[in-house]
Amino acid sequence: MKTTYWLLASLATLSITGCFERNISTEQLCENNPELRCEKLNIHDGQCRIPRTNLIWHRYEQFKHPSEEKQIEEYGVVAEYRKCLELASQIAPIDQSELKAQRFNALVHSIDELERIVSELKVSEKPETLYFLWSQTGDTQAQHRFLQMEGSPKLNTAEMQYALATFYVNRDTPKTLILLNNALSLSNEDNLNPAILKSLASIHQGQGEKKRAYLWAMVAKRFGVSVADEKQLQRMFDFNAPNQYQKLDDLAKSIANNIEEGSYSPDLIPENI
Repeated sequence: MKTTYWLLASLATLSITGCFERNISTEQLCENNPELRCEKLNIHDGQCRIPRTNLIWHRYEQFKHPSEEKQIEEYGVVAEYRKCLELASQIAPIDQSELKAQRFNALVHSIDELERIVSELKVSEKPETLYFLWSQTGDTQAQHRFLQMEGSPKLNTAEMQYALATFYVNRDTPKTLILLNNALSLSNEDNLNPAILKSLASIHQGQGEKKRAYLWAMVAKRFGVSVADEKQLQRMFDFNAPNQYQKLDDLAKSIANNIEEGSYSPDLIPENI
C-alpha cells in the first residue's frame, strides 16, 4: 500500500528546541555541524530550497535524538527532496554545466541516502519499521516478519491493526472488517486514521450492505473525510423507509462521539443493520 502516511508524518513542523536553535539560519546550522553533510545538498541552488531545508533540519534532529521513527520520517523527507531534484533537473539553468552537475550530484546523493536508510532499518524488529519497509519499499522479508507477529501484543495498536488489515483486504473480507473495527476500538480523536472509516464504507458498499456503507460514510463525514453530500448519498442508497436516513445519521453521530472519546466498540452497531 503506497500511502502518504509516512510522508505526511515527515512533513509535519519539525520541533526545534532552545532559543538559539529557533533563531539560527540553515546556513549557520550547516557551518556549525559538518556531520549534516550539507555540501552534498547543493545548498546554493535556488531550486528545492524548502525540501532541502526540511532535510537539513531533520538530519539535525536525528543526529541529536536518533531513533527508528525519525529514520522513517527522514525517508519521506529525502524522497520529497529527490522528487523536487528530478523536476529541477528538467529546468535549464543559465550556467548549465556547473549547476546541472551540482543538481545531478545532489540527486545521486538523495538516492544513496534512501538506500542507506533502508539498509539501516532492515535489522529492526519493530513492527512499525517492518510495516514501513514492506509497504513503502516492497520488502517481502519485512512483510513475512511483520505477519509473524499477528496475534501478539506488538500489533495491538490502532496503527498496526490497520496495517494488518491492509494485508487481508483482498484476501479475507470478514477478517479485514474485524481488524478495522479493532483499529477503531484502539483509536481516539488524536490518533484516528480516516482511511479506516473510508475502508469500512467501501467494503460494506462492495458487499451490498447499503445501510452499513451509508452509516460509515456519514461517520467519515463527521471527521472531515471527503464524501458525497447527504443528498447525493441518499440518491445513491435510496432507502425505502423515509426515516431510515435519520436513524442512521443519529447512529453515525453516536459512533463518531465514541471514537473521539476512545470508547468505540463494534457492539454499538445493531446486527440487523
